[in-house]
Amino acid sequence: MIAEVSAVQFRQKLGEMLNQVQYRNDSIVISKDGKPVAALVDAELFTRIRRMRDRFDALSSRIAQAYAGVPEEQGLAEIDSLVAAERAR
Repeated sequence: MIAEVSAVQFRQKLGEMLNQVQYRNDSIVISKDGKPVAALVDAELFTRIRRMRDRFDALSSRIAQAYAGVPEEQGLAEIDSLVAAERAR
């Protein structure tokens, strides 16, 4: 479950929310002035998110290197075409 709380509520109920995350695998979005500013997730999910981000960054870097010197519009059109072809398979 994903709950949303204000920063004030979060400060007041930190212990309870840590238990929710640790034992129920809930996630909590913390808002300030009505806008989400942070999230509290269990450590396992956080580790998975970091690994995914690292893999995404590595892939983005490889794509940027492969398309260095190619005009942006041409590169994006080629990538879109390849993605569409792969999804059609």
